[in-house]
Amino acid sequence: MKSFEWASPPTLAQALDARTVTTATGMLSADGRPPTDAVVLKAGGIELMGLMKDGLLTPARIVNLRTVPELAGIVERADGTMRIGTNITLAELARDRVVIARYRALADAVGNSASPQLREVATIGGNLLQRPHCWYFRSAHYHCARKGGAMCFAFAGENQYHAIFGQDGCAIVHPSTSATALVALGAKLELSRAGHTPRVVALESFFVPPATDVRRENDLRDGEILTAILLPAMGPRMRSAHLRQGELDSFDWPIADVAVALDLEPSGECRSAAVVLGSAAPVPYRARGAEAVLTGGRISDDLARRAAKAALAGAAPLAKNAYKLPVFEALVRRAIINAASPT
Repeated sequence: MKSFEWASPPTLAQALDARTVTTATGMLSADGRPPTDAVVLKAGGIELMGLMKDGLLTPARIVNLRTVPELAGIVERADGTMRIGTNITLAELARDRVVIARYRALADAVGNSASPQLREVATIGGNLLQRPHCWYFRSAHYHCARKGGAMCFAFAGENQYHAIFGQDGCAIVHPSTSATALVALGAKLELSRAGHTPRVVALESFFVPPATDVRRENDLRDGEILTAILLPAMGPRMRSAHLRQGELDSFDWPIADVAVALDLEPSGECRSAAVVLGSAAPVPYRARGAEAVLTGGRISDDLARRAAKAALAGAAPLAKNAYKLPVFEALVRRAIINAASPT
């Protein structure tokens, strides 16, 4: 690992200094060389250290954001919405009483991510901005399409953990479990840049699929910092749940995870639904077919089973990951029932 400068700005304004801050997700050059002048923004530092060890980043300077007070805090606003600073750890979110009561899918997702030790230091901002964990992308021996190469090696290689949807030139799966829940809950992001009004975007549209740009995972622009996650108000009819399936009982990334958000009438009829699959596609995958089955129906085990089958319409598993299909079907069915059940 190469040496680097270290900066700990005490305010957001200083962290946003356009002369010192570039995006933390700098792409490799076309020949696969990592950027050497990119400034990397540090939250928990877990993802950053992995990128540096893998040779995907060789920053000249690291800007430590843990000292920026504006990135802390979970604030419930008067209109019922919530603002979550990106320095909030997964453990803090999992313990927050309002998050548990109103945004159960998020509490479930972050509370079961990684290990208890990692949850105490990993931040929600860093979790959302993770780079892919595909072994071909991380390996210095494979110049894959995401690093500027000509092909995705996973299509003909070891693809048991890869995508079953949306593999347009790249078969990665999105690595953030919290993103699955946050997309289902309709979250937005606050993106700040020096001299500009913060940009607010829907989390679902923030992620960039490979069909749009195979070398980017998100729409974080040069000079921007992800400063907050914004959650909508949740009325009394809203219910949500998140489930994940790992390999054995490990703390590793899930092989499949599902988040469901339902707007339910007292009769049990579903006014609207969001069903999102994680570890299924290069971006969190909206299962529109399942949502259509649920909307207007009365939640029951039979309806949940039909929605679970509809969630997998159009799936195109690779040679070694077709086992994901029954796993996702079971998770979608259970998540729907869990979300509709009284807490």
